[in-house]
Amino acid sequence: MEAGREITLEVKDDKTNYMFMSRDQNSGRSRSVKYGSSSFERVEEFQYLETNMAHQNSIQEEIKGRLKSENACYHLVQNLLSSRLLSKLLKIKIYTVINFPFVLYGCETWSVTMAEKTKMSVSENRVLMRIFGPRRDEVTREWGKLHNEKLNDPYNSPNIVRVIKSKRM
Repeated sequence: MEAGREITLEVKDDKTNYMFMSRDQNSGRSRSVKYGSSSFERVEEFQYLETNMAHQNSIQEEIKGRLKSENACYHLVQNLLSSRLLSKLLKIKIYTVINFPFVLYGCETWSVTMAEKTKMSVSENRVLMRIFGPRRDEVTREWGKLHNEKLNDPYNSPNIVRVIKSKRM
């Protein structure tokens, strides 16, 4: 704290908290830390740069919140993504430029489980189905939806799970 004063860094006692991260649930039971005349309260979770941090390093709630934000954004551009006036390439650009940042913010530090990957893929496939629309089978001449594995083939559309893996630290 003395080093901070040299460069005019001031720590506010009433706004400063700390979070103890450990795999051992019983370690660090102390509720506050005292340093000189200052006392800092322990918290179980906090929000930093729009990212929720939890003491067990669980990102499930973070991803759930990101997917909610992406869903709200999707509903704002839903008419554009289903319009016949725009090309499929332009619709994919709109999706990647507008919707991807909502989900991918802070993904560099995530350790994603299979369940979370599935949730993100389902969300992405819903949007891609809206963009590509129904397909007509050449043999049977019947209309039907594209299957999940065929959604990423046309126009080399992005895969959100691969993007997260490529950005990971």
